[in-house]
Amino acid sequence: MGREISRTYGPNRVDVVAMLDNAFIFASDLVRHITSPVVCHFVEAELRDVHLNGHQRREVFFSYNPDLKGRDVLVVDAVLHSGVTMDFFVRRLAECQPRSIRIAVLVDKPEARRVALQPDYLGFSDASNNHLVGYGLPDAQGQHRNLPHISAWDGARTRRSGRPAAGGRNAGRGKQAARLRAR
Repeated sequence: MGREISRTYGPNRVDVVAMLDNAFIFASDLVRHITSPVVCHFVEAELRDVHLNGHQRREVFFSYNPDLKGRDVLVVDAVLHSGVTMDFFVRRLAECQPRSIRIAVLVDKPEARRVALQPDYLGFSDASNNHLVGYGLPDAQGQHRNLPHISAWDGARTRRSGRPAAGGRNAGRGKQAARLRAR
């Protein structure tokens, strides 16, 4: 994936925006494989219940909004589920008028998607409804981020998982994720 991203940006600077905290391991491994000049930014999304005019609703707040006007931006996340938060974040970044915005994810869960959003780069697609742990992803208690691989979590034990993406514009990218995951 790093080679593919490097071909896209060539000698141009890419501003990598890593979504914390699930993407910290994936993002660190990924940027080490990008040969284009890289500047890293780190953003954390926080969901809050907000009461407004007698109605309760959930809003997303971001810890940091980098100034990316005229920049090539690569947003990196570990897992793309529903896409709602990512879509909202990308729209917020677009308000800064970057030259381009692309998305890289390690795991895409397209069956869970609730918005029309697709990653530009992906490691592999996972059609299961399994909760994933390892390689930076935690269980409900915040444990298992330190596993050197991604596993399906059933609450009591882990089952190693990770199917390569099949077909479409993401074909062949699963091997790159498998190599990243195995490191």
